[in-house]
Amino acid sequence: MDRPVPKGRGALLDMLKKHKEAKVGVGSGEPAEELPPKSRGRAALLQKIQEMKEKKVGAGDEAKSQVAKPGTSSASTSRDVERLSTAVSELSIATSTEPMSFKGAMGTPIRATANYIFLKVEKDRGVFEYEVRFQPEIDAKSYRKKLVAQALGEQGATRAYDGDVFLYLPFQVFTDRQEFEGVIPHTSDRVTTIIIYKRKRKMGECLHLYNVLFKRIMHILLYKRIGRNYFSPDHKQIVPQHKLEVLPGFVVHVDEMEGGLMLCLDTQHKVIRSQTVYELMGEIHSAVGGDRSYKGKVRDNVVGSCVLTKYNNKTYTVDDVDFDTCPRSVFHASDGSDKTFIDYYKQHHNITIHDPDQPMLVTKVTKRVNGEKQERIIRLIPELSYLTGLTDAMRSDFKVMKDVAAFTRVTPGQRSLALRTYLERVKQSEEAQNVLAGWGLTLANGTADLDARVLPQEAIYFGGPHAEERKYVGGSDWNKAVSDNNLTGPIDIHTWQLYYTRRDQKHAANFAETIVRLGRGMGCIIKNPQHVMLDDDRTDTYMTAIRTNVTSDLQVAVFICPTIRADRYSIIKKMCCVNHPLASQVILSKTLSNQNKVRTIIHKIGMQITCKLGGTLWCVKIPVSGWMVCGIDVYHGANKQSVCGLVSSINDSLTKYYSEAMFQDGEIGDFYKVAFRKSLMLHKERRGSFPQKVIVFRDGVGDGQLDHCRRYEVTQFTDVIKELNIDTTITYVVVQKRINTRIFKMVGNNDCDNPPSGTVVDSIVTRRYLADFYLVPQSVRQGTVNPTHYIIVHDDANIKPDHLQRLAYKLCHLYYNWSGTIRVPAPCLYAHKLAALVGQYIKKIPAGELNDKLYYL
Repeated sequence: MDRPVPKGRGALLDMLKKHKEAKVGVGSGEPAEELPPKSRGRAALLQKIQEMKEKKVGAGDEAKSQVAKPGTSSASTSRDVERLSTAVSELSIATSTEPMSFKGAMGTPIRATANYIFLKVEKDRGVFEYEVRFQPEIDAKSYRKKLVAQALGEQGATRAYDGDVFLYLPFQVFTDRQEFEGVIPHTSDRVTTIIIYKRKRKMGECLHLYNVLFKRIMHILLYKRIGRNYFSPDHKQIVPQHKLEVLPGFVVHVDEMEGGLMLCLDTQHKVIRSQTVYELMGEIHSAVGGDRSYKGKVRDNVVGSCVLTKYNNKTYTVDDVDFDTCPRSVFHASDGSDKTFIDYYKQHHNITIHDPDQPMLVTKVTKRVNGEKQERIIRLIPELSYLTGLTDAMRSDFKVMKDVAAFTRVTPGQRSLALRTYLERVKQSEEAQNVLAGWGLTLANGTADLDARVLPQEAIYFGGPHAEERKYVGGSDWNKAVSDNNLTGPIDIHTWQLYYTRRDQKHAANFAETIVRLGRGMGCIIKNPQHVMLDDDRTDTYMTAIRTNVTSDLQVAVFICPTIRADRYSIIKKMCCVNHPLASQVILSKTLSNQNKVRTIIHKIGMQITCKLGGTLWCVKIPVSGWMVCGIDVYHGANKQSVCGLVSSINDSLTKYYSEAMFQDGEIGDFYKVAFRKSLMLHKERRGSFPQKVIVFRDGVGDGQLDHCRRYEVTQFTDVIKELNIDTTITYVVVQKRINTRIFKMVGNNDCDNPPSGTVVDSIVTRRYLADFYLVPQSVRQGTVNPTHYIIVHDDANIKPDHLQRLAYKLCHLYYNWSGTIRVPAPCLYAHKLAALVGQYIKKIPAGELNDKLYYL
């Protein structure tokens, strides 16, 4: 059986192994030259290495002849490695792309800034790359580091060298090859250290080093790393009434932006419960007692949660609770000895375990060893593991969230003050200044000024007579306007059913009477429903009632449920979306109990039902025709099973959508061809022709997946266009919500405020090698508004920046579950709702009859 061809770093290690084997086989005593390691994350580089490796394997006879001739093998091997080293260097340079810009001009300019600080590099300074070799070869990295330090002396006081092949210095010491004689520490063995100048690394290749420097500065400023960010335990805020602690901190990240090298600095907060897992176990034991139910409850409450161990400030995700192991259990330590967990924690952390019989927490950690992923099992002590984050019960508790928000909801002015304070601390710290000065770096005195613009405010149009006059222009919230006007696409409801239990009979009667009356204000006729009273609220009762009462002419089924239960909701949605496809609406009876708000609530429910029947609520002006807009998002469920939602517009006003859900593995899918083809065919059926342009908004893709998205997802859309042989262009846009960029409007000299809705930033802090922009579609009254990042990964249409920015802003007004602007274009949120409903509750592909309606709202 053929051995599989290694890929990635494995291919490089395989080549290194072959060269070392060749060296040993020669036996001439001449050192073989080491192969420089690859630059990470460069697919083209890996491909080049792989191709050169395959050529070498193919020349098997030649390789054998080299081993047979001791006098020539080492030199030949050295030349091969030198050629590969040169190819690696040239290809690494060749893969750098040209700087890109996606700058528009539409809108009103405003003074703005962001949480970015310019990082200046002194002239003739940077990161200079040298290759290090030893004669004879030295394997111990500690000796290699000391030999390099001997060779460089004071010139290498500031350096980056991990004992491998490459050495990095902040200035150019020499321009050629230099040899230094040295002695291995603690021996009299002499070694020649060879240092060869390679090149000055480009700015984008130095980012990892610069980020390491700022991690060092965070430690100097006494910040502790928890997870990926840095926090200050000394300044924690206590919320005693909820047993919570809030730790302030920062996200620190250096990147090359369009305006140059910059430091992104954003305030963050870590919420830690002052309760340990051991204390939670005690509460569960007191509540449930019995051993069998106790273990199940513990696993339900602990497995999947994130815990913090304060003795090393590390976070772990709990994968299991091991009731067969305790701190008295013996394990095999890394030093080869056998010891108990009690002894280990006492020797290494000076911690005494008080309960030797408590169960252990199990977490799986994946580490990369020699290029291969290896899974390790780590056991944690419950009494030393603090719970982090908020539980679902806490998130649904208004008082808890209000008390926590008092510390975590930071205004623009407070964020700006935190940034200035950080800069002052760095400037006042001599040690931090030495770290920066060693590499020729200087931080600017303040944040970067931006060229921001505010797009024109969108008018919201409603239905009814004189529709052109029935519009709302006035901001990002039209809640009152929508209740005062007719809908743009009302749907008459003639046959519908209302399901409820006996105790909710009063709520049901009031609901039916109110929604019939409100129908006239929405511009439609809603007739009285068929009432279906249930004997109880068991899941089986709902299932039987649906099977018995649903008829083919039924338009919608409304369910008033007494309590929140996921299993009941799941059965209702599965029955109404798969077995008996029709629109369904589930209402909690508590929602209808507030008499002061019940009319507004029922009006919103009526609008939601209208959408589920294929109607529309409002619209904005779309000045083009023949465009299709798509939204994609992925829901990640258990067992690595994911659901992808893809929605596509089927009318020129971009208010009606064709929706399809697909099961897949992981975030990046390959099932888009079928759904996209169906969308195109439906568009042609309804509009008479294929769309001229297709703009795809893809949500949920991180920076590390952009290239994968471009190669595997975009090609599926372009392949469908080729197969149909049509003249439709594709513009593929990745939408990112979870970003650390914050944009502030400048007020006066130093004051900051939230920017208005419609603010666009498309220069200075945008990516240097990407076509991208930031959009602020919302207005917030509390805290700091979060911009949304748009990255154009593919564009056949050469769409103008102004057109795409205006389109994205318009689509943020067209989500029918909220009478205001949202953070992402409406198709993205529709795709998210669809994928979540199918993945979390239905767990099956919905019936095709519902695909042209927003049944998942």
